[in-house]
Amino acid sequence: MRDPSVFHALVLMHLLFAAALWALLRPSVRAAVACAVVAIAWVIWNGPIEGAVLVSFTPDHGITESDVLGAVALVIAGATVVRARR
Repeated sequence: MRDPSVFHALVLMHLLFAAALWALLRPSVRAAVACAVVAIAWVIWNGPIEGAVLVSFTPDHGITESDVLGAVALVIAGATVVRARR
């Protein structure tokens, strides 16, 4: 049997893409908040599918490929807030 945490991480990744798409296509503060919340959840719970370490701070901590998706989603959320306020 496979580890269910991989499935949960994949579902969270799809939710991240959906929230970012919502924020890009229909800019609103609600969409930006949803995108930011899912991005933070992604950075916390992306462990099973993290990928390679890009930058190491300590032997146990660093920035991985998957963390970049969360950072991009936070940028999208910030840009969405700016677009929604106009």
